[in-house]
Amino acid sequence: MKIGEVAKRCGLSVKTVRYYHDIGLVRARRADNGYRSYSQAQLDQLRFLGNCRKIGFSLEQCEQLLSLYVNKNRASSDVRRIATTHLNEIEERIAQLSKLRDSLHQLVGCCAGNNLPDCPILDSLAGHSSLQ
Repeated sequence: MKIGEVAKRCGLSVKTVRYYHDIGLVRARRADNGYRSYSQAQLDQLRFLGNCRKIGFSLEQCEQLLSLYVNKNRASSDVRRIATTHLNEIEERIAQLSKLRDSLHQLVGCCAGNNLPDCPILDSLAGHSSLQ
């Protein structure tokens, strides 16, 4: 399959498929005409990578997961370790975002939002206020 067909079938852009090829995640063979040619197995790998990225795995984690995906002698504990690490990273980001939301909620609550120039949000962002 040519790159355009593969991209369409796996739900990735042609640019992304090329990038994954360029960084060595999925290697296509070159046909005599110089075009990349992808097999069904490579299509499956690209679809797998797309699904990994959709749930936020890093490229490094995707590479590790892809290696495990193609290795029929893998240990599911290795997959679980990577997924658990990613889950912990997501939980940490959620906690950080929750703190940001709370701070911003407090700032918005202190602003009258009227036609006067005084604004506690700007004061806080400028470091002139203890709100934060």
